[in-house]
Amino acid sequence: MRITNARVTKTGLAAMTLAAALGGTVAVSAPASAAPTAPAVVQAAPQSQAVAAKRTAAQAIQWYSSRKGSTAYEGYCEKAARLSWARATHHPTAIDHWRSSDGARHTTGTPPKGAFVFWNISSAGHVGIADGKGGFWATSVKGKIGHATSVHYYSHYLGWKPGNSN
Repeated sequence: MRITNARVTKTGLAAMTLAAALGGTVAVSAPASAAPTAPAVVQAAPQSQAVAAKRTAAQAIQWYSSRKGSTAYEGYCEKAARLSWARATHHPTAIDHWRSSDGARHTTGTPPKGAFVFWNISSAGHVGIADGKGGFWATSVKGKIGHATSVHYYSHYLGWKPGNSN
């Protein structure tokens, strides 16, 4: 990073912010006219305290589509839905998410792009992310992360809640 007359350039600030967000350290030097001293080191917050950037519906869908065919999240549909939106809010199961006060429940209409879509197919339920065209992305589509063209792919469709990064 370059400091000129004790002013940080935009490029330097962006680099420092990125390094801190990734858990790195950033060395900051004094202006050339200052007496030589040891560089100050700015420590970033631990990863557990880092705030994730909010995601868009397109980014949530991209999270799923980039993992198409993966079986890594089988049995963890709520976790996959949470990670797709980079959510801080955790629900133990999809049915807990559906029943929570975390967003208004809608039982009619085509779910908008990025909305959480829910089914009552087990005691834990199931959740995916709407594509905005009547279909969805989820785990357990033919045993892996995949896309289906209708929310009626599974029986016992419950409805949808708006997607978000809260």
